[in-house]
Amino acid sequence: MPRPTAAQFAYGSATVVCSTLVMLLLSGTTAGLGIAVIGIAALALGLLVAVTVSMPRRTKAGRRRTPDTKPGTTASMGAPESARLPGQRPHTATETRVGQPSLRR
Repeated sequence: MPRPTAAQFAYGSATVVCSTLVMLLLSGTTAGLGIAVIGIAALALGLLVAVTVSMPRRTKAGRRRTPDTKPGTTASMGAPESARLPGQRPHTATETRVGQPSLRR
């Protein structure tokens, strides 16, 4: 289970404090049971905010920018490191590809 980030703590805590104050002021309750219900609701809301604040955005599979691609283009999903043949070196951005002019002078 991943540890919460500082942003999750900050947003969750601020949500609990602010929502508790707002609900107590709007409800005007002075009974212990009402205050307990508002506190539990505020904690649940703070937990919900903390969990959803840093959810990673999903990207479309297969669309990945690499340093040698232009914006708006996609790079193919290359073979993983383990799929290379013995002695085969990895591709670098300075190598010449077939069909592309060399930028070296």
